[in-house]
Amino acid sequence: MLIPFLIGATAFGFFAGSAFFLRFWTRTRDELFVSFAAAFFILGVQAVLTIPKIDVEDRAWVYLVRLAAFAIIIVAIIRKNRDRG
Repeated sequence: MLIPFLIGATAFGFFAGSAFFLRFWTRTRDELFVSFAAAFFILGVQAVLTIPKIDVEDRAWVYLVRLAAFAIIIVAIIRKNRDRG
């Protein structure tokens, strides 16, 4: 009973982080913030989808979703650093 609660709390944290970065994006219109918001939202959706099937988390789609979220963050950081140069 504790594990679904903790996964829900993790999902809530991801959604809160997404809202936090989305708020900064509305103020600055910086692409980095919207990329972070999208990545955290994807991670939150992934956490919500794993709640009913905790025992099958070793499925490949879970890791592919995480890979997509981290790839969004990496690409956003690289693009931000290229804009400075």
